[in-house]
Amino acid sequence: MNKTLIGMTVLLSAVAGCTSDAHVYRNQPLVAKVETGMTQEQVRQIGGEPVAVTPRTVELGTCFDYVLTQAGHKQPFNVSFDGNGKVDHKSFLTCAEWSHAQQKARAPGNSTGGMGGGY
Repeated sequence: MNKTLIGMTVLLSAVAGCTSDAHVYRNQPLVAKVETGMTQEQVRQIGGEPVAVTPRTVELGTCFDYVLTQAGHKQPFNVSFDGNGKVDHKSFLTCAEWSHAQQKARAPGNSTGGMGGGY
C-alpha cells in the first residue's frame, strides 16, 4: 500500500470522526466491537445484515453499509473487507464515500512523487 493512501486513510478517519458525532456512537456494537481482521460472518453476528453490500472499486474486496441510530439521529457507517474477506477498514462514511476517497487518493497529482517529493 502506498504512503499516500495510508495518509489519506488516517486523514479521512480523523475528519470523519470530527464531522460526525462519533462519540455518540462509540458504544454501538459495530463501532465498539468490530476490529481489523474479523470475518464478514463475525461482523454480521455483531451488527446484523448490512443495509447494502457492494464490491470495492479501488482494491479487491467488499464493503458493508450500515446506518447507526442513536436518540433519533442517523449516521452512516461502513465496514470494509479485503480480498480475503477480512476487515481492513471501518469509518463513519458510506461505502460510496469511502470508495471515492480512495479513488481521489490514488489520482495522479495526489502522490508525493515528482519534483522533490519522491520516496
